[in-house]
Amino acid sequence: MARLVILGGGESGVGTAILGKKEEFEVFVSDKGEIKEAYRKVLEHFEIEWESGQHTEAKIMNADVVMKSPGIPDKVPLVKALVEKGIPVISEIEFASKYTEATLIGITGSNGKTTTTMLTYHLLKNGGLHVGMAGNIGDSYAKMVAEQDFDQYVLEISSFQLDGIVDFKPHIAILTSITPDHLDRYEYKFENYIASKFRIAMNHDTTDYLIYDADDEVIQEWLKDHPVQSKLIPFSVKKKLEEGAWLENETIKIKLEHKTLEMSTDILALEGQHNVKNTMAASMAALLVKVRKETIRQSIQSFQGVPHRLEKVLKINHVEYINDSKATNVNATFYALDGIKKPIVWIVGGVDKGNNYAELMPLVREKVKAIVCLGMDNSKLIDAFGNVIDLMVETYSMEEAVKVAYKIAERGDSVLLSPACASFDLFQNYEDRGDQFKAAVKNL
Repeated sequence: MARLVILGGGESGVGTAILGKKEEFEVFVSDKGEIKEAYRKVLEHFEIEWESGQHTEAKIMNADVVMKSPGIPDKVPLVKALVEKGIPVISEIEFASKYTEATLIGITGSNGKTTTTMLTYHLLKNGGLHVGMAGNIGDSYAKMVAEQDFDQYVLEISSFQLDGIVDFKPHIAILTSITPDHLDRYEYKFENYIASKFRIAMNHDTTDYLIYDADDEVIQEWLKDHPVQSKLIPFSVKKKLEEGAWLENETIKIKLEHKTLEMSTDILALEGQHNVKNTMAASMAALLVKVRKETIRQSIQSFQGVPHRLEKVLKINHVEYINDSKATNVNATFYALDGIKKPIVWIVGGVDKGNNYAELMPLVREKVKAIVCLGMDNSKLIDAFGNVIDLMVETYSMEEAVKVAYKIAERGDSVLLSPACASFDLFQNYEDRGDQFKAAVKNL
């Protein structure tokens, strides 16, 4: 019996353990931290051996294959030792895809991947397909394969998950955007991060599809120098294309393998140019798996969007409060500022991931009337915008930040939480930050 060792007892680790057990592996789960009680109960229910608070090397180095949770870097000594010994160290998506015949739609990118994943799933489900949504979002992909194998999967995939693939191949890959992110995991080299994202198409042949943003210069330049085998399907809001999706007079036009589809941007439930792009990518994926045009149009009108991503919370005294806590980098915040048409009171700050705020300057000059800093160290924000914005206030709790924004905002303004930073100085994660924002707004 082959031995499967799983490093990390979270969602992907426990899901892989369930699938491994079903496929008759001898399974062992090891987590250096604490395994949550809910996950421990699942492991015990399936009679899977586990440990937490340590890694016992004697029980790990005898593995035939190791599934590493995406949060564990490749440079950890234990992972290096496994690789040196010739033991395959793979990701959950690599392991799970060996046990399903489903059509895979894989979605990656620095920004937009969650919305595009949820929208693609929404279109396919409304189209009557037997489809599951997993990966970096919601339930574990491996657990789904073990318990109720679907005909199609829509998978949100991070660069960390792609680093652990060997044969994994989504029939349709979507690349939404590439901007500098997580560079601490890639030796601070942007090209390493770009290469990681493009691994989504590394096993493609000419029967597979790569849907990508043709307005993204990083993607365009990489494709020039690193040709892929996939059928390339671009989308753009800036130029007309021969094939793919483009914007013409506020109409989305799609031409794809003898199929055409037109939709006015007025029907989109989501605002902003970036959501036009997300809609283009998801619609083309849906067309490729034969969802009807009319279903696509209707489903796009009913799609509610992603929590914490330009989520409208409340209108108070004719001021709109918008939760964009998921904007953890500058590029995501750029889309938020760009998409809002009203004067903005901007709540920003947190743990800076090496941000360059210069690209936000034109939008800040044009749209932002006041900045409310929310973080333990706001010096970089003050240096960047102190000479441009007359009113900047430093705050150290969400409740305080919202109260200050409430006092500043006037009729017809928007109060936007779009931090451009990670949340770990004051919050557990971006969801906690967004939930605290919504609670504070509701308490005004």
